[in-house]
Amino acid sequence: MSIEVVSILVLFVSFFSLLMLKVPVAYAIGISTTISLLLNIDKLPGITTIAQRMTTGIDSFALLAIPFFVLAGEIMKRGGIANRLINFAKSIVAALPGGLAYVNVLASMLFGAISGSAIAAASAIGSIMTDRMEEEGYPREFSASVNITSSTTGLLIPPSNILIVYALASGGTASVAALFIAGYLPGILLGAAIMGYIAFVAIARKFAKGQRAPLSEIWNHFRKSFFSLLLLIIVVGGIVAGIFTATEASAIAVLYATILALIYGDMKVNQFPDILLNSARTTGVVMFLICTSMAMSWLFSFESIPELMSSFLLEQFSNKFVIFLVINLTLLIIGTFMDMTPAVLIFTPIFLPVVVALGMDPVHFGIVLVLNLCVGLCTPPVGTILFVGSGVANVSVTKVVKPLLPFLLIMIIVLMLITYIPEISMFLPRLFGL
Repeated sequence: MSIEVVSILVLFVSFFSLLMLKVPVAYAIGISTTISLLLNIDKLPGITTIAQRMTTGIDSFALLAIPFFVLAGEIMKRGGIANRLINFAKSIVAALPGGLAYVNVLASMLFGAISGSAIAAASAIGSIMTDRMEEEGYPREFSASVNITSSTTGLLIPPSNILIVYALASGGTASVAALFIAGYLPGILLGAAIMGYIAFVAIARKFAKGQRAPLSEIWNHFRKSFFSLLLLIIVVGGIVAGIFTATEASAIAVLYATILALIYGDMKVNQFPDILLNSARTTGVVMFLICTSMAMSWLFSFESIPELMSSFLLEQFSNKFVIFLVINLTLLIIGTFMDMTPAVLIFTPIFLPVVVALGMDPVHFGIVLVLNLCVGLCTPPVGTILFVGSGVANVSVTKVVKPLLPFLLIMIIVLMLITYIPEISMFLPRLFGL
């Protein structure tokens, strides 16, 4: 057995062993990469190669958008924007059977899109909506399931930090602007599919209807949430129109969100130190994950793993649709025990050459990859959104899993549609010439 094969085996065995020992993902990536690299020490300048790759891996202007969008999301979470979006959504759909569940989905879609964070959407919307839904007869487990799955739509609908990470991992073959505009239809389709299942459950269980809001009330809530919604147009519209880059847009989002929160009066100036500290913690975790993941990605390239994977899949399967299915199944399994950011950084260089060779656009694959890993965010044992959504609903994870299963099935069906119907993702980018 050659040293290259041994190195690859050591890399994967040590990585998954560390994960099973509950070592934090970033450390597991860094340690396994170092161990594998030591086997190739005679071919490399030295162990400092890892430090160099970690440093150069985050030496990217585009990545500056992440701390800014994280900060903007934290400001929006504290600035009363969630309540305004919930009231606006409630005025539109609360009169339908299961209306509050629709409100949960719409509010999560809007807040997740504005903040760019599924965790922020799950915690902000879930903490408000779960009690309201329980008062009108909705089981807390069902409410938590709705909140958990619908909060992932914000990772597809821009601005989305994970799409920026994918743009970096793709080596520039997919632009941030194209990914942002491509996420709209898949995100809306996912939200609509979740609401479709809610409609079925609401009719079957005879959930309560709310009162129909008069047009004057709808207008009033729209007026109050207008400037919050305007942020989407400013950020995404500016990027697509070429007025500013994604990084510049993120800084504008921070400034806009700060002014808006102070005008609303729900956030005080003395809260800024705590907001900055929380944002710094989140950014530190994300950036360290990116550092170690970029080092591992470089090692993949050094060991020719993407080429080996591409050759293996193309030799084993003659039908490209079967290969897409195999890749999706692999990512679904990976997503259950690996967080989204390292998964995107590690597996994009492996699978992107395969799908591109089969004719899939890198932008299309980015949307498929992100939606696929969104399912993993809602499943144990790692499932970040699952634990956040269960925590804010004050319901144990074991009780949430059963009502969550149909929603996960809905997400997988949407994933298959987006995988095999490229126009769902590519229609808008082609329309705008991206």
